[in-house]
Amino acid sequence: MRVGYVDPFSGASGDMLLGALVDAGLPFDRLRERLETGLELSGYELSAQRVEQHGLTGTRVTVRVTEPQLARSWREIRSLLERSTLPQTARAQALAVFHSLAEAEAQVHGVPLDEVHFHELGAVDSIVDIVGIALGLELLGVEALYSGPLPLGRGFVQTQHGLLPIPAPATAALLVASRAPIRPLEVEAELVTPTGAAVLATVARFQQPLMRVEAVGYGFGTRELPWPNALRLWIGEAIGDARRLPGEGPEEVLLEANIDDMNPEFFEPLMDRLFEAGALDVWLEPITLKRSRPGTKVSAICPAADQAALERIFIEHSSTFGVRALPLERLKAGRRTEQIATRWGDVRVKLKLWHGRVIDAVPEYRDCLAIHQRTGLPIRLVYNEAARIGESWIGRRVEHEGD
Repeated sequence: MRVGYVDPFSGASGDMLLGALVDAGLPFDRLRERLETGLELSGYELSAQRVEQHGLTGTRVTVRVTEPQLARSWREIRSLLERSTLPQTARAQALAVFHSLAEAEAQVHGVPLDEVHFHELGAVDSIVDIVGIALGLELLGVEALYSGPLPLGRGFVQTQHGLLPIPAPATAALLVASRAPIRPLEVEAELVTPTGAAVLATVARFQQPLMRVEAVGYGFGTRELPWPNALRLWIGEAIGDARRLPGEGPEEVLLEANIDDMNPEFFEPLMDRLFEAGALDVWLEPITLKRSRPGTKVSAICPAADQAALERIFIEHSSTFGVRALPLERLKAGRRTEQIATRWGDVRVKLKLWHGRVIDAVPEYRDCLAIHQRTGLPIRLVYNEAARIGESWIGRRVEHEGD
């Protein structure tokens, strides 16, 4: 699995992240072409140049605004991205980053989500940075992004609302929501911008993976500091299983028994008891045994800690004389449940997580069925609306709640 690790030793911003991707091997001309053809956005020029500071060289990507730009709302940016012809993964990731920004702004200013208006963040350069980063990760084949602790300066920053403390309130809200690790850096400067915070808080996991390094890139910001004002990006192949930390989740076993002499009606209570004893999954398979006798294979997956209890149920509640136990390794996507509001009532949505990001959102059938039974509406209408609303989670970085 190809992964990226962000070392934000001097902070993080959208242009620094984009510059690091280009410096690590992202073809700049291809990036610029995909932005121009995939996004209905004008009034800017994108350029890249080699930069040297304090003996360190890298890339600075600049978005030069060529036409006056109005502040955009979250609704307008969402529409812009949904109309785009960007690759699905990059579009979903960019939408997720802006959704995180909108939530942070709504919290800071005390307004509903759909009433959020971006000022600096709605400008064309922020849109290009965020979409460019999402495109760059996809073009480089980076499946998972990680980040080190974020350094925070001190002082004040000038915004549309006047002078605000560093980190800016939206940045602070994003760092709190993602539980990002931070460290102080003794300098009066905004080192982590809202755009940089939104990308890392939404897309990255704040840990360092084991990896075999293939490339390193330095993306430079515009501010002059006593050290190289750059962000370092490592790209390479993960070593081992980068999907979960060592020791995360219980060790599991697969239990099996072949049965050919039991009343078929007895399988249902057997399965119920196995689930009650801690089985993660139980299923039946028709099989053919010796002398061509038809039979049933009962299989159950369980945590190793529950193995003895399930083996006892196999022996006591079925006709089998033995149980096979096989060590089991499973590749498991993360799972989390969120509640969303439809026009007819709340529906739980099961989020499927991969590398810490949501890749699918599936409405809970029973909740949709309950609304159908209460209202008489076709269940497909309820399900489709819940699925459409649930898609707003796709691309966001969240922690799972178990398996």
